[in-house]
Amino acid sequence: MRKFVRWIPSILWMAVIFWLSSRTGNELGSMFPWVERWFPWMDGFNFGHFIAYFILALCLLFAFSNIRLSTKVVVVVLCALYGATDEFHQRFVDSRTPDWLDLRNDTIGAIVAMLAVSIPPISGWLNRRRLP
Repeated sequence: MRKFVRWIPSILWMAVIFWLSSRTGNELGSMFPWVERWFPWMDGFNFGHFIAYFILALCLLFAFSNIRLSTKVVVVVLCALYGATDEFHQRFVDSRTPDWLDLRNDTIGAIVAMLAVSIPPISGWLNRRRLP
């Protein structure tokens, strides 16, 4: 039962991503208008996708309960696959279209999350607090 409980954050976060993907472009723009104002030089880089998949990668890593390199690779692949399904889903939402750049940003977010947990002080801290 404990192993299933570790998957709950990942499942809930995937539901949040799915819900956000169901919103129209105008709805999302009104939810996060500050992003373009704070980061005008990053025009074209979708921080929403980056942050969403950074968090998803951390949730998936928690679900697997170890931080070995092979697990990190699996986490990035799973995030990329979920990102691909997310882009496919956007085909059916008004004013949204699939975009390879969004999938790129999803994957970059997952990779950066896995690189962050690879930093020795962070990985040591995670190993000491790992739940069985």
